[in-house]
Amino acid sequence: MQKKPGALIIEGHVQGLANTRLLGQADIPVIVVDKENCVAKYSKYCKAFYKCPDYLSDDFIDFLIRLNKAFNLTNWLLLPSNDHAVYNISLHKNTLSQYYKIITEDIAVINNIYNKRKLLKIAEQAGIPIPATIMPEIKNPSKVDLRYPILIKGNQGLNFYKRFKHKAVIIKTSDELVNIWDKELKEAKPEEYIIQEIIPNVHKTVSVTVFAEKGNVHTYWMGVKLREHPVTFGTATCAKSMYDEEMLNLSKKLIKELNYTGVCEIEWIRDSRDNIPKLIEINARTWLWVGLAAKCGVNYPQIIYDYVYDQKIPQPTDYLKDKIWLNIYTDFVYSMLNIFKKLENPGDILKTYRHFQEACMDINDPIPFIAYGIMVYKFLSQR
Repeated sequence: MQKKPGALIIEGHVQGLANTRLLGQADIPVIVVDKENCVAKYSKYCKAFYKCPDYLSDDFIDFLIRLNKAFNLTNWLLLPSNDHAVYNISLHKNTLSQYYKIITEDIAVINNIYNKRKLLKIAEQAGIPIPATIMPEIKNPSKVDLRYPILIKGNQGLNFYKRFKHKAVIIKTSDELVNIWDKELKEAKPEEYIIQEIIPNVHKTVSVTVFAEKGNVHTYWMGVKLREHPVTFGTATCAKSMYDEEMLNLSKKLIKELNYTGVCEIEWIRDSRDNIPKLIEINARTWLWVGLAAKCGVNYPQIIYDYVYDQKIPQPTDYLKDKIWLNIYTDFVYSMLNIFKKLENPGDILKTYRHFQEACMDINDPIPFIAYGIMVYKFLSQR
């Protein structure tokens, strides 16, 4: 039997671990690269781990080429789980395509996704609801005609974070806006950020995930964040599979406008004032809880692999709903803190602990779960 081409997993955090396991279980060789220690490298399905330069650097591209030549990884699949890696791979796609199979979209499409001004304009022109947004033309806005609290986001989030060490800044009052600007953001140029209202909601962030080809969605899966840290605009610590037809149809419309190919996650929040879903952002990659989608019947890493090597088009799946995913180490710690701060209801938390899929635990591959616990402990003890 001919040996299958392997996959190079870029970033070995929780989603990288899920990608590693799902491909490894299909007898696909997997190598993991990350710029720091990561949980995926401890998986029995990880054949090798290599530490890499910063994902946004030119050195990272040179590293991928050297790795390919050193270990004969010709035609291996590049599967990034990090926005910075997605952007840099897309930027150098023509060069890297000489060495690897690449599912990451062309840079023109990636710019339409990761440049928030462009994405919001595309969505608005297509009739897709977005939060009330200001795209400033002056350097230091002292007045904002939006209901507080507001959110300042980097227009090109990757560059904004690299420069200011924030993905976004929450502003509660006009006085706070002036203070924050003077202390942290005074060097920001108008084109580097946008200002949005924070949607008042009793709903959680919903992720509509899809595999599409040239703007046509072939399969999908949906989930909702039940808990996240920080509580607002944070990383999921507990999530549940679900279905929302309205959000799915809006997502299909947006993917069609973008003419997107590959896997992506489209995030929505339903506005409690008008009950209309509002677009938050798109991630042109697999996401933290991609393992839950596979447990529900939608195995995105395998879908990507089959499309790249066999041109196999996936079909919609009647996936399992109401399945719980928990990153137990982080969820337990932050849930206890939120209960203490009266931000969470203990009863609601206990319900999710009855039956769940743990983010890192697999009885047939237990070492990553232990390693991740040690990593979380070290992280928390240093804070």
